[in-house]
Amino acid sequence: MEAQMEDGSMAGVVYVQSNEANNEVIAFARGEGGELSRMGSFGTGGKGTGVPHLTSQGSVILTGDGRFLLVANAASDDVSLFSVADGRPDLVGTTATGPAPRSVTEHEGLVYVLDTGEPGLIAFRLREGGLEPVAGSSRSLPPGADPAQVGFGPDGRTLVVTERGTDSIVAFPVDDEGLLGEPVRIPSSGPTPYGFAVSSAGTLVVTEAFRAEKGAAAASSYLVGDGSVTPVTRSVGNGRSEICWAVVTRDDRHAFTTNFADGAVSRYAIGADGSLTIDDPVAGLAVEGATGLRDEDLTGGGRYLYAIDADAGRVFGWAVGDDGTLSPVGSWEGLPSTVAGLAAS
Repeated sequence: MEAQMEDGSMAGVVYVQSNEANNEVIAFARGEGGELSRMGSFGTGGKGTGVPHLTSQGSVILTGDGRFLLVANAASDDVSLFSVADGRPDLVGTTATGPAPRSVTEHEGLVYVLDTGEPGLIAFRLREGGLEPVAGSSRSLPPGADPAQVGFGPDGRTLVVTERGTDSIVAFPVDDEGLLGEPVRIPSSGPTPYGFAVSSAGTLVVTEAFRAEKGAAAASSYLVGDGSVTPVTRSVGNGRSEICWAVVTRDDRHAFTTNFADGAVSRYAIGADGSLTIDDPVAGLAVEGATGLRDEDLTGGGRYLYAIDADAGRVFGWAVGDDGTLSPVGSWEGLPSTVAGLAAS
């Protein structure tokens, strides 16, 4: 998907949600050099919490074909569907999910939503006119699960949930009807498993917030497949604070994680066997020592990385080198302190 720029050049779009009481998607057109220009704000038809620092990895996502944008409205218990075929968000409609949805995932038209008010999962099929519920798909999670994110494995046959309350990684097999089988639950390698990303080869990279212990942030890796998850590398520290979000590069060689408490983006190297090593604790920097760096995403071609700094009300961007190095391309203001979620094309 591409957006038409004023000078005629074609690039992508960065989307975030305001998470304000009357929730909106704020869209930025991306230029060929990675620079952003604000396209406008577009109502979701739902409500955000109006509170800063929404637990939000996966609250704003693009579908795999790039045609639609999904946004979780945490205060109105629904999910908004936008058509973004030409870059500009066009609201298709909202669909009721369950209490406090905060994370969404999609694979080939199958959508799963993670509800956090009463922890659970529910599935939908993506249609041109909206989201169609999958009968019998609702699945409860333990009352104390405090789930953070839901996501598919690369082939769509496994659904993964991180549970901060139980310090667990949970994998569900997904059948041909989109229904979940019996879960496999394993202890997280470190406490407070939070955001994660999955490589095309099935390496699951999970951030571990270590309950905000300063300097104790870490990430771990697992292999995902056949409805299960297997530990590979346990708790690789980066010396930073409050690591929470993760993305994997298109070539599967690196993972970038954002550190909420100190403004840094860390780079991890991913081995062919799924192993994880720290490559550069400060591969990118928003503002050294400043809190607020949160949700991140790579553009469709993997050339640029963007992350929101909620406390500064800005989007920061970096160009991604072939070796995973990050070079700043700028930052752009105008976001509310409640901003959450980020998806980039």
